Amino acid sequence: MAPAMPDTRHSRHTTKKRWSAQVTENSHALDLDKGVFTWRSPRRIAQSLKDSAESSHRRKADPFRSAMSMITFYVNRAGEDLPAERRSTLEAAKDELRALYGRPRRHPVHRRK
Repeated sequence: MAPAMPDTRHSRHTTKKRWSAQVTENSHALDLDKGVFTWRSPRRIAQSLKDSAESSHRRKADPFRSAMSMITFYVNRAGEDLPAERRSTLEAAKDELRALYGRPRRHPVHRRK
């Protein structure tokens, strides 16, 4: 009897998680601090991304855009699985990043009832 073949199939969800995690952890543009998107302080997240973007020689865009793109990428890939508190922290980190680069902060979105 032939040995059992390992199941190499991956669900669509698992593959996406692995792909986005790999991009986040092994970005060719920025060397990110481990766990940067899990930190509680928006200011600390923004400062870390700014430092990474400014020290990178592999990024294609300017440092501000590279750092902002990493936050946006992380938020978009997490989608509905991102808890509201974490999403709020990361949105605040975007504002902190804007402040660090002397860019205007975005205006709060007013939702209609």
